[in-house]
Amino acid sequence: MSTEKIQAEVRTEFGKGAARRTRREGKIPAVIYGHGNDPIHVSLPGHATTMALRHGGANALLELDIAGTPQLVLSKAVQVDPVRRVLEHIDFVAVRSGEKVTVDVQVIIVGEALRGTLVVTENTSVQVEAEATHIPESFEVNIEGAEAGTQFLAGQLELPKGTILLTDPETLVVNVTDQVAEEPAAESAEAPEAESAGTSE
Repeated sequence: MSTEKIQAEVRTEFGKGAARRTRREGKIPAVIYGHGNDPIHVSLPGHATTMALRHGGANALLELDIAGTPQLVLSKAVQVDPVRRVLEHIDFVAVRSGEKVTVDVQVIIVGEALRGTLVVTENTSVQVEAEATHIPESFEVNIEGAEAGTQFLAGQLELPKGTILLTDPETLVVNVTDQVAEEPAAESAEAPEAESAGTSE
């Protein structure tokens, strides 16, 4: 996982009013937690931070420059404006290189199952323990040619060296079943009409 470098400014004003002022300046208010220290309130450049989080995904690793001191952080909670779709606030956890962290990693499906099957994603992510600087971006489940009845479990995922699966290995991730054909709506609609016609005679 690559590390994005971002210039951060320490915030001395807190609260909703201060956060709004920060956003009006094109910056994003954020808080850094971790390692038993008091939370650090910072503001980050809006565009650069948005692009870094978009590139890093759910577990984006950033290197913040806070008054000349580098600090590795992992994104934990991101608030997005539901209308304008812009970042409103970010919670980070401070990490160190080589430190083990617990994260949820997305599962993505590749390939196509056999025709006539239905592919159901039972769990979109699994929990793992990994080094903060080597968090997998995602895990792939290859369903190419899978028949109905095929199941893919968490324990079957290929994990990189140093990554430990914390989710129960027997957890169902992807389930391939028979596709159930729906009855034509026209037929069910015609039946009551025929019955009522016979009654009136």
